[in-house]
Order: sequence, then C-alpha cells, then structure tokens
Amino acid sequence: MEVNNQSIVAEFVLLGLSDQPTLEKTFFVLILLMYLVILLGNGVLILVTVLDSRLHTPMYFFLGNLSFLDICYTTSSIPVVLDGFLTPRKTISFSGCAVQMFLSFAMGATECVLLGMMAFDRYVAICNPLRYPVVMSKAAYVPMAASSWLAGGVNSLVQISLAVQLPFCGDSIINHFTCEILAVLKLACADISINVISMAVADVIFLGVPVLFIFVSYIFILITILKIPSAEGQRKAFSTCSAHLTVVIIFYGTILFMYAKPKSRDALGADKQDVSDKLISLFYGVLTPMLNPIIYSLRNKDVKVAVKSLVSQKYFTQ
Repeated sequence: MEVNNQSIVAEFVLLGLSDQPTLEKTFFVLILLMYLVILLGNGVLILVTVLDSRLHTPMYFFLGNLSFLDICYTTSSIPVVLDGFLTPRKTISFSGCAVQMFLSFAMGATECVLLGMMAFDRYVAICNPLRYPVVMSKAAYVPMAASSWLAGGVNSLVQISLAVQLPFCGDSIINHFTCEILAVLKLACADISINVISMAVADVIFLGVPVLFIFVSYIFILITILKIPSAEGQRKAFSTCSAHLTVVIIFYGTILFMYAKPKSRDALGADKQDVSDKLISLFYGVLTPMLNPIIYSLRNKDVKVAVKSLVSQKYFTQ
C-alpha cells in the first residue's frame, strides 16, 4: 500500500535555475528572442516550399517537414521554459510531463530519420541524376517522410509508456528546465534497467543507423563529385548538399558534445557542471532549429530567390 501511494504523483517541480534568479530574467529574454526567430524562420521556409512551385521537389518537401518538425519540437518545451523563468514555483502536471516527453522524444527521433532520408535524396541526385525523377518520385518521397514521423512517434510511445508506468517517490523535483526523460527516470523508486536498455536500443536505431547511413551516402557523393572534371561542376554539385551537410554536422556534433564530455568528480565541480549541462541541453533545443532556416536560406540559391519573391509579392500587393 505504501509503494502504491508513492507511485501516485500529481505533479513535478521543475528546478531550472531557481537558485539563480538573476540569470532567469536574462535567459528569458534570450530564449524568447531565439524562439521568435525559430517561428519566423521556419514559418517562412514552410510558406515558400508550399507556395513556390519551383520548390515542389523532394529536397524542399523534406525541408518543409524539417521546418515544421523544428517548430513542433521547440513549441513542446520552450513555452514551459519561458513560463518557468517568470514563475517562483515551477510545476508541471504528471500528464503534462508525459505529453512533453512524448513530443520531445518523437520530434528528436523523427529528425534523425528525416536527416537520413534527406541524405539519400542528395545521394540519388548527385550519384544517379538520370534515375532521380524515378527513384525520388512523389510516390516515393511522401511515404519516406511519413515513415519518418511514424517511426519517431512509435519509438516515443514505447519509451514514454515504459516511463509513466514506473512508481515515483521522494519530492518529485526534476533537476531540469523541462521533463527531460533521464532527469525524470532519476526520480523512479524502482528498477529502470528495462528503460535504460530500451533507450539504448532506440539510440542505436535512431542515432547510430542514420549517422552510418549519412556517412556512407556522403562517401559516395564525395567520390562522385571528385570525378567531375571541372572545378565549377564540382562546386555546383557540392553546393546542392552543403546546407544539409552543415545541418547534420551541427545536429550530431552538438549531441556528441553533450554526451561525450567528461564528468566532474568533486561536489562543487559537479554542481557547476550540473548547471552547465542543463544550459547546454536548453540551448541545444533552440540552437539547431534556429540555425536550420538560416543555413538553408544563406547556402541555397533557390530558397533565397523564393523568399525574395514572396516578400516582393506581399510588398507590392499592399
């Protein structure tokens, strides 16, 4: 009966930066500005990929999905973070926490698969250009994008279903800005080995496999580009995939930095690192979605032309 009572948790307390109130207001302004840039930049990219017929191609279809995903990913957590910066007691309901974990997990896994799909699109476009219209037809790329969303959603459903069945005890304080699943699992008063194994398998499937697939795709792309006789031809071929490659490096590079850096052993150092880990995780959640539309706008001639066309149309119609 006692264990049963411990498992009933109505809400969690999000610790955030509660012990550093002066930093909260600074980060509120900074994160709010970054969130507005995310909404504006990704919103514009979605608009141009839908409205401009020149961008009705597989690459830009995937890009529109990526932009929509970034908006969903940040919207699932950033409003809660911003509210927490202004609220003395930062609480979230158990169900709200579960929904947030589901959306965050689903969007993260979907992005990993989607980046792999985009790498395959670039591989076919550069290595097999004559077969590109057949291989990457609408009957192929729409199911590819849909399967990315489905895979991410199913994976998230499995992970969160396992997590919410755990009994939670103690003061239910999550040492994070949001319901980050690893921080939530620390509050469980039961064996979490199944959760750990399940997440490890998911990491291999949704991180390891896409990274390997992207790496192999770009090996073939690089070999093909180097076979092009003219420097101008090589430059044009590489420019079609440089934006995607930049996004991949930032996305996976940040993940590697977050999880590969050494842990501090002394108590004071551990406390400082704890704060830095939370801030790195927070900025990771907003930095990549903010940079994606900027990278694709700056490094892609078609997108720049489409954005200028959209802006000029709105200007002249007013």
